[in-house]
Amino acid sequence: MSMAASAHMLINQSAMKRNRAVRRLGQVALWLNPVFAYFFLWAPILILVLFSFNDSKSVASFTGFTLKWYNNILNNVMGAERAFSTEIMLNAFRNSLFVGTIATVIATVLGTVIALAMARGRFPGKSLIDSLLFLPVVIPEITQAISLAIFFKVAFDWIATISGERIFPGFHTIIMAHVTFNISFVAIVVRARLADMDPQLEEAANDLGANPWRTFWRVTFPLILPGVISGALLAFTLSLDDFVITFFTSGVGTSTLPVFVYGLLKLTVTPEVNAISTIMMVLSTLLIGISLAMQGRSASRA
Repeated sequence: MSMAASAHMLINQSAMKRNRAVRRLGQVALWLNPVFAYFFLWAPILILVLFSFNDSKSVASFTGFTLKWYNNILNNVMGAERAFSTEIMLNAFRNSLFVGTIATVIATVLGTVIALAMARGRFPGKSLIDSLLFLPVVIPEITQAISLAIFFKVAFDWIATISGERIFPGFHTIIMAHVTFNISFVAIVVRARLADMDPQLEEAANDLGANPWRTFWRVTFPLILPGVISGALLAFTLSLDDFVITFFTSGVGTSTLPVFVYGLLKLTVTPEVNAISTIMMVLSTLLIGISLAMQGRSASRA
């Protein structure tokens, strides 16, 4: 074998080793990428949960395990920093439940109707409505909040000009704002369930003499019920956790729990704030988990 051929073989072997090393490095990087991503995503949350059980009021060091901050919340004890009272916090939580429940009921009904119309109906402008349906999902939340605040201001000024009665923001504006963005989420979930459903079942009910109303209640609704419940749980979770849109559309005396917690953060971060945030996170995770489990079960049945 000539020296040129040997040199060429050595170069090829070196290139192959270098390529294998690069591939191994790439595989390690691909494995580490989600690890670091999830670490930076979950580390602050885990630290918050940990310090909600901290025996000290300090957020710099963990001195021991305690449940007294949760006990303060549950027993209406004034915080050591007097930054908040549990009674005010529970009132804000009741406001969140009230807004979330009403907005979820309205958004679930309207979202289900829209999903049925988009999946089964044929009418002019369907493509436009289909595009608008995804708009609240993709546009930034701050944009929605400012748009809704301007809309309510213009609408209330117009009503005041016509009737002479001034309307101020309150629970009604928060509920309308939450319904506005929750309709899309409910409609998307229910529409996905309708896409998996066999339309021949509805056709069979019509062939057997059932009118459209009876077909809906006896055939369609029981089949899409898991999707409707999943969409409702998702809507309730989004409404319960929402801060930006609620902040821009709320009025005097209508603070929800996220707005209340934000007000506390402007003063100081007390252990009670960590405890409240942990409770909110657990509740939200539980509701979303139930929603995803129901969607997965309905998909497997389909």
